[in-house]
Amino acid sequence: MDMMVQALLSRLLPGVPPEELTVCEGQFHRVVIGPDRVVCLPRTEAAATRLPRRAAVLRVLAGLGLGCRTPIPLVESDEPPFLVLSHVAGTPLTADALDDPEVADAVASQYVGLLTGLARAGADDRVRTALPAPEDRWRRFAADVRAELFGLMSADGRRRAERVLAPLDDLPVLTAAVVHGDLGAENVLWEVTDGLPRLAGVIDWDEVALGDPAEDLAAIGAGHGEDLLRRVLTLGGWANHETTTRIATISGTFALQQALAAYRDRDEDELADGLVGYR
Repeated sequence: MDMMVQALLSRLLPGVPPEELTVCEGQFHRVVIGPDRVVCLPRTEAAATRLPRRAAVLRVLAGLGLGCRTPIPLVESDEPPFLVLSHVAGTPLTADALDDPEVADAVASQYVGLLTGLARAGADDRVRTALPAPEDRWRRFAADVRAELFGLMSADGRRRAERVLAPLDDLPVLTAAVVHGDLGAENVLWEVTDGLPRLAGVIDWDEVALGDPAEDLAAIGAGHGEDLLRRVLTLGGWANHETTTRIATISGTFALQQALAAYRDRDEDELADGLVGYR
């Protein structure tokens, strides 16, 4: 870290030795985690301009009663741009945790509870006022990928991308539920109670919007594997052809979603990673 960042962190996290801080590099922010506070430092100008909206949305989410903790904004600044949040305790599940069927059932049940709570929150007037509901999201996404990313792809890459994008035309327009938008395993935190994981909190709500719960289900499958996804679908009563088709269609777009966001934020590393297989 440069000296200016170190001085800022000393002011925002007083009394915390540098060795007790954890630094995570996300797609949009550098996140510095202290014992009870988290400092979000935007990596790009675009990410900085989104901080006020992020803080406003987090305040709404904190009042929804989702059954787990979400970050609460504590301090905001435009110059220099940063956001200080409450620290949500817990850790992501380890890769082998779901090998135990009892653990897998407990985790699946809690994911169902979280998704059910998010669906219910979609009817809250406060939420519908605070969150975007892009009814043409997927068609616009397909058009933007063609316009902004196709020039960076090989001819074979463009053909592969077209196979991913074409099914988006058939996705129904759904905006009744709150959708986290990045419900990867690293953003869902757990604590162990009586030998079983308990959902402790969910972080990184940058992409939250009103939309299709299949997007969050697709992220669960990508993060934890198809076996857990099947358990969640069965327990939630969502194991039908229509839902699984939407999940498969959205799953195919994840790399292109990463690449498009990175292109707009001028993040070359994330862009290169998202376009692997398209160049």
